[in-house]
Amino acid sequence: MGDSQREHQQVIRRHDREKTELQAHIQDTKSSVPETDEEGREQLLLDVARLEAEMEQKHQQELEKFQESFPDNSNRDSVTEDLPKVDLKNEPPDLSKAQRGCERKVAREGESQERVAEAEMEHLASFRHDEEMELSAILRARNLEMQGIPADGHCMYRAIQHQLLSYVTVDCLRRLTAEYMRNHVDDFLPFFSNPEAGIAGSRDDFLRYCDDIVLRALWGGQLELRALSHVLQTPIEVIQANSPAVIMGEEYTKKPITLVYHRYSYSCGEHYSSVKPLGAGSARSVARRLF
Repeated sequence: MGDSQREHQQVIRRHDREKTELQAHIQDTKSSVPETDEEGREQLLLDVARLEAEMEQKHQQELEKFQESFPDNSNRDSVTEDLPKVDLKNEPPDLSKAQRGCERKVAREGESQERVAEAEMEHLASFRHDEEMELSAILRARNLEMQGIPADGHCMYRAIQHQLLSYVTVDCLRRLTAEYMRNHVDDFLPFFSNPEAGIAGSRDDFLRYCDDIVLRALWGGQLELRALSHVLQTPIEVIQANSPAVIMGEEYTKKPITLVYHRYSYSCGEHYSSVKPLGAGSARSVARRLF
């Protein structure tokens, strides 16, 4: 027997010994995890699959390295004939029972997540339907119906613009809102929170937010509605489902601008719509001048 064959057999014997030691380690580990510990048993399967795959890869690389060291070994075939279970090709090993179990577990988790997502979509669809039905009933009682507004970040301003007709642009409404809020910081700052951090905002944060009102398509909310009620000197009423209407600028005597607040109806999140007389088609409400 040549030196290359002798060294090859030593490598194979070492591999067999390492596999035996690994299986003994796995059995000891299995006995330490109770059958009732489902989470522990699942983690054990993952660990076993990883250890077996790592050892298989290590042994394969060692055999390939050995072959590269002895490319002219004419007796290699006679040696490997006695080793039918050794895979000398660069192919993935067969999946072990543990690995197949892990794949089934991953597949089950994926299916479970899909079912959860489907259930959430069904609930959301139900909330949307209920919200739309209630809002429509509230508006019908006032002889009104909703006027759709694009969900583009400007919806609150566009809904107000719809009831002001063409006397003011969205950009102008944003500029007037920001200007009023900058000039009345102390009135708004106690109610302001940093929209990115979700915490109480500083004066500098507030002033930057006012800049963003003009420069970005930020969604408007109660702070902006309150500012606009003062700018327009007109009450702004917000109709919503499951809650009483909210009115900003009650101190003013003009006929209110009426908006509809949607919590669930749009996939992008909260949204504002305008209103129009019931059966008015695309007609707009009576125009109001700014001042």
